[in-house]
Amino acid sequence: MPAEANGMATLSTPNGDLDLEVVKATEGSSGMQLGKLLGQTGMTTLDVGFVNTAACQSEITFINGDEGILRHRGYPIAQLAEKASFLEVSYILIYGEDPTPAQLQSFTESIMGETTLPEVISPVLRAFPAETHPMPVLSAGVSLFGTLGDDISIKDDKQIDLATARLLGRTPTLAAAIHRVRGGKDPIAPDASLGYVGNLLRMTFGEDYEITDELVRALDMLLVLHADHEQNCSTSTVRMVGSSNAPLYASIVGGINALYGPLHGGANQAVLEMLERIHSNEGGDATKYMDKVKNKEDGAKLMGFGHRVYKSYDPRAVIAKEFATDVLSKANDPLLEIAQELEEKALADDYFVERKLYPNVDFYTGLIYRAMGFPTEMFTVLFALGRMPGWIAHWREQHSDPATKINRPRQVYVGATEKNFVPVSER
Repeated sequence: MPAEANGMATLSTPNGDLDLEVVKATEGSSGMQLGKLLGQTGMTTLDVGFVNTAACQSEITFINGDEGILRHRGYPIAQLAEKASFLEVSYILIYGEDPTPAQLQSFTESIMGETTLPEVISPVLRAFPAETHPMPVLSAGVSLFGTLGDDISIKDDKQIDLATARLLGRTPTLAAAIHRVRGGKDPIAPDASLGYVGNLLRMTFGEDYEITDELVRALDMLLVLHADHEQNCSTSTVRMVGSSNAPLYASIVGGINALYGPLHGGANQAVLEMLERIHSNEGGDATKYMDKVKNKEDGAKLMGFGHRVYKSYDPRAVIAKEFATDVLSKANDPLLEIAQELEEKALADDYFVERKLYPNVDFYTGLIYRAMGFPTEMFTVLFALGRMPGWIAHWREQHSDPATKINRPRQVYVGATEKNFVPVSER
């Protein structure tokens, strides 16, 4: 997918003008090729947080944050969440086309045939202290997958397909085993006959857990909502690691560790903790808490509102809210009422509207996970399970792109200029 120039732009710098090739986007912002900037002007760009830097060309996901648009391979997220299963969306993301019924069946069978964990995993899980957050354990487990001899070459398509199936198949089993070991219970062997999501629920909660069609549909939908989200922190980390020709498992581990951060994958956990504080400390009074947020009292923060990309309502939040209302209304969860009141107050208050603080996908997902029985510590792990096909798709796309180079960002050095070192004996 080499860059195609579609016109030129002239950049004026203190060291002279530079003609830059423009790469035309099919949708969204086009990009100027800045590769010659340093060599020809002696200057570079400074873009802290990469808020205006495109590091690649991609055909996977398109986002228009101003209009609340999210599409995977051209398909609106609302259509995929309504009409496609998580594994079908995974196929579309990874292979770039709609699967035929036979292709989807083969893809599903390849994944469900790789759900059993290697024997070496169990003692590793038990070696972690019980209070360890599940995300570092997940990272260690996936890293261990890559030591078993099935992910060596980044050029062998069959090996990459096998690693893909094993990541999608084994990681839910790993996640469920982590949950059970943390609770002092033995892991449960997978049962492919229950399907991808039903199997995950059974392995997590045991044979007595009531697996209803409603819960399976809700969890499958949540995985779809998290399947990919363009060049976010964890996905760009996967690409960064993969740019060194690191194999798939190692690159995915980089994404897991990036997702662990509370500003990224831990946001839905933070939402639930906020709702629980409002319930216990404010007597469930959302208005009182909102006033604290506006007055910046007691470090009060409105979690689950606002987004780095979306400046309108997160399209994923619309879908999650509908499912949350259906699932939680039957669970009689008092936190749902608080969440709904927070949203109502925020959307009607100029303070939040002017700051474009609309609910994002994290606002309702934690409530649904809670209703299913997942502890808050597992929320980010579930996020990782959903994001797995997106990470895999980006790694594979990067390695099929002849324009790919090892990532090596520049910096603007602002430290000390040259100094003479004085030995410690002379100081």
